[in-house]
Amino acid sequence: MQTTRTPSPENRSAVRALLRLWPYVRPVRLRLSSAAVVAIAASCTGLVIPLVLKWMVDGPVADRDPAGVWLGALCLLLLGIAEALLFGFRRWLVARPLSHVEAEMRADLYRHLQRLPVAFHDRWASGQLLSRGTTDLMLLRMFLAFPLTFLLVNGVTIIVGVIIMLLQDWSLGLVILGPALPVVVMCVVFEKRYSQVARLAQDQVGDLTTVVEESVLGVRIIKGFGRHRSQARAFHELSGTLRGTELRKARLLATIWAVIVTLPELAVGAALVVGAVQVADGELSAGTLVAFLSTALALRWPVESIGFLLAMSQEAATATDRYFEVMDAEPESAAGASVPAGANGAGDVGDVDVVRGAPRPEDAPDGRGLRFHGVRFRYPDAAPDSAPLLDHVDLHIRPGESMALVGATGSGKTTLTTLVPRLHEVTGGRITLDGEDITAMPREELRARVAVAFEEPTLFSASVGDNVLMGAGDGAGDAALHRALGVAQAEFVHALPQGTGTQVGEQGLSLSGGQRQRLALARAVVGRPRFLVLDDPLSALDVHTEAAVEAALREVLADTTALIVAHRPSTVLLADRVALLSGGRIAAVGTHHELLRGNAEYARLMSGHDGREEQRDHPDRATRHQDHEDCESHEEDGR
Repeated sequence: MQTTRTPSPENRSAVRALLRLWPYVRPVRLRLSSAAVVAIAASCTGLVIPLVLKWMVDGPVADRDPAGVWLGALCLLLLGIAEALLFGFRRWLVARPLSHVEAEMRADLYRHLQRLPVAFHDRWASGQLLSRGTTDLMLLRMFLAFPLTFLLVNGVTIIVGVIIMLLQDWSLGLVILGPALPVVVMCVVFEKRYSQVARLAQDQVGDLTTVVEESVLGVRIIKGFGRHRSQARAFHELSGTLRGTELRKARLLATIWAVIVTLPELAVGAALVVGAVQVADGELSAGTLVAFLSTALALRWPVESIGFLLAMSQEAATATDRYFEVMDAEPESAAGASVPAGANGAGDVGDVDVVRGAPRPEDAPDGRGLRFHGVRFRYPDAAPDSAPLLDHVDLHIRPGESMALVGATGSGKTTLTTLVPRLHEVTGGRITLDGEDITAMPREELRARVAVAFEEPTLFSASVGDNVLMGAGDGAGDAALHRALGVAQAEFVHALPQGTGTQVGEQGLSLSGGQRQRLALARAVVGRPRFLVLDDPLSALDVHTEAAVEAALREVLADTTALIVAHRPSTVLLADRVALLSGGRIAAVGTHHELLRGNAEYARLMSGHDGREEQRDHPDRATRHQDHEDCESHEEDGR
């Protein structure tokens, strides 16, 4: 599973990253702009207060005029109320649109994840994806609500305040501006260091989320093997690592905050001393000094907030990078998918060496049914020089025919079945349904034609009925549901507390393995698909239930073109013919009894013995195979 790599700071720009949010911000730009204008007005209102204080000190206070003092106090009160109301109005302006932006981004991420190929989800840890849809989007909403506005507002406030101070007394203004250059340098250094640590922390949150999710889903294994202590240790190690990273962030923030707070405070102290001397010498009025110092103190918050505003901006930039790492991943195309040049030509299939017993697809009477033409497949993360898992697979399943796919563990049977609904893309050759290349079909149409049931069934936190009807069209009703449950011998659902309306627990773990498998089979057959792909769908069933399911399934298979991965003779007997997958190719095709007689590898797989042991310990192998064939023949007659 993938743990994302922190981008090098040389190749990263926080501004460029944050600009990628513009398509989401654009619809609400008017309200955000209005909020920024209101916030600037509120801050500038606060800067008027020192001017009122100057008037009061040099006027009513100096002249001992009580009425003037009361008038000045009323003005100060009104200015304070106006500032508070303006900031409250700003908050109201941004709350609704920013919650909408977050919801839109989360919805887009979810939709995109559904469209990404299975190979992407094989590489990425689920916790990393979950943290991008929760923690990262929360950081982005906070950035849009506060730092985005106040970096502008505080910048304007500082500029206006400095202009006011320079107009009051330029020499004191220069004293206040003294720390500006060191603060700017520190901010640049802080930004680079903090961005690296912030990205590392967010990735570690994703890793921690993955551990928690896996521990919850695998709680039965953890308890069954008594591994709760080792899992707890793993969690505490990751948690401790994250804590260390967060402490690094805190130290960086404390350093920049110390600089930003200390230097301006020293400058204000120096200005106070210089101003007091000037007032004593009669070069400056007391009111001007009060107004100057009040303005400087009013700028403390805009200046001191620079540190954590930059920190929040860096966290938002890394959250944006992480969000678009997923959004930039190439989704499955709506219709066709490109294959390597020359990979699906007729000559490619014609050059395949025919393995004894495996007929070429072109020997079939027509192109109808499910057909594999020289199919090759290599996983995307496999080494470029490695041999493909599947190499020149040629197979034709005629309309209405059931084909069992048999092979040793790891031979690629399951992988071959995932190529039909295009859960993975072929890397060479092509697959056709009734003569039509599946890469030329819209995926929606392809997956409406092909139904699948996997050996490890997945059920969702929904009702039994909803889980089964997921495999049917929107118009399917109770009749289709009960028919599918009957085929899968899943009548046990009627004994559940609410019948088919009973909610299935997370991952369906409230049901047994066989019950989950039967519901997955019902989901596959409920829509009466033209093509059916079953990956060892009966492996978790007991002998009696398996026999009942097979009897009902034969009726479904009579009207369906089916590819069935099989490991047991009982499942093989469901099919009209059997294909043996060996060495990445179809080694032989025939009926179960033909292959038992004529193919030693197939007979070995069906017997469950290793070939070398069999040759050494059982020299009468042919006789034993014949006995096995007779046994299976009796089993078939009995069913």
